[in-house]
Amino acid sequence: MRSTENYRQLAETVLSKVGGKENIVSVTHCITRLRFNFKDNSIVDTEGLKKTEGVLAVVNTGGLIQVVIGQTVDRVYAALCEMTGLEAQALVAEDLDVPQKSFSAKSIGLGILDGLAGSLTPLIPMIMAAAMFKMAAALLGPSMMGVLKEGSDLYKLFGFVGDAGFYFLPIMAGYTASRKFGVTPVVGMLAGAILLHPTLIEMVNNKTAFTVYGIPVYLQNYASSILPVILSVFVMSFIEKFFKKVLPSMIRTVFAPFLTLLVMLPLMLCLLGPAGAVVGNFVCNGLLSFSRYGGIIRILAIAVIAALWEYLVMSGMHTILITTLILVFSQNGNEFIVGPAAILASISVAGMCLGCVLRIRDKDERSLAAGYFVASIIGGVTEPGLYGLGLKYRRPFIGMMAGAFLGGLYIGILNVGTYAIIPVASIICTVSFAGGPPSHLVNGIIATVITFAASTAITYMVGFRKDDPLVMKGAA
Repeated sequence: MRSTENYRQLAETVLSKVGGKENIVSVTHCITRLRFNFKDNSIVDTEGLKKTEGVLAVVNTGGLIQVVIGQTVDRVYAALCEMTGLEAQALVAEDLDVPQKSFSAKSIGLGILDGLAGSLTPLIPMIMAAAMFKMAAALLGPSMMGVLKEGSDLYKLFGFVGDAGFYFLPIMAGYTASRKFGVTPVVGMLAGAILLHPTLIEMVNNKTAFTVYGIPVYLQNYASSILPVILSVFVMSFIEKFFKKVLPSMIRTVFAPFLTLLVMLPLMLCLLGPAGAVVGNFVCNGLLSFSRYGGIIRILAIAVIAALWEYLVMSGMHTILITTLILVFSQNGNEFIVGPAAILASISVAGMCLGCVLRIRDKDERSLAAGYFVASIIGGVTEPGLYGLGLKYRRPFIGMMAGAFLGGLYIGILNVGTYAIIPVASIICTVSFAGGPPSHLVNGIIATVITFAASTAITYMVGFRKDDPLVMKGAA
């Protein structure tokens, strides 16, 4: 880890290589790069910059020279602004310099991923803090070391502190999504709070009919969900900009937020929020319909559910699968589709994280990935890895999905079932395979090994491009 003095030294070195303050027209930064606009690019010592310790790469795009620093770029940027007297600018989009792409299914998909990543990446410190509390409760609790008793105050404390980070995720995601899409942050947070209000939760639990301006609401529990609030804040960005533009300045501060939410309420509660649930029900019912067949179709259904499981969880679209799992368990005492797939999906996240640890050369990013791995494999908290690696870099998801798919094929071919519901996503969840024939436990463990090894190896091989600064030699 670098100290404040190290960041200042790196900033001084970069400044000397680019021709000093006099050559800088402007400088901003994104999540990994210093972005310079120079008076004279010819005096910039590009080769010297590339050889500087702490610089991962130098990129020249359209005459704008970018110095790739990595995740500590904000500290180097602050030091650079301090020593030059330049005014610090807000964080800019990572893809600001990328030419506009044609409107296509691919561009839409990448735009959605960019919106999710931009909204979720700032949440990683909070998610990691909550994950550590959940991991401590899992490690010290009665299911593992037994240091903390089930009803002890410390066990309860660690439990609800860890849960708070995920339960109130919509409020925090409302803030980060607002920063991403240009909405007033506290208004975005209020949108998240509306989705979590006890009155709404009570109506969901009691299945109480409810309308907004006479429009029926498809009631859903949005605790721990992210897609509804991010989608709502994205739409809100256009509505708020409209009211800020048309309202007189003397009443804008009061009425712009009020009118924005007034318009957003039916959109959020009647359309955007329930959309995730409706799509989730459609997808999950479709997957389950395939699982009812025999032979290769059933095997593929298990593998596909395992590969897609974490996407369904991230979007809050997995509830119907959980309901099916519980229903089948209550009737049969075992389950052969959803349970095995969910276990393998959880293990594949840990494998993806380890693959990133082995592949990434940047010390700071590698240490973060290592933390995500421990949180996943021991604490059973997959969100840090999903958001901090999968959504952030996207390609690691290939390894996660492939590993889960291969493990699902093995489980499906040998018709291995689960005989207990273990409410954790750590390595402990493999105990679910115990309780039936011994062969099921043995093959369940083999399947988890296949999943973990495959997701680790595939993430290592294809999770990053060869020219990615994070994995190149010399990355600090």
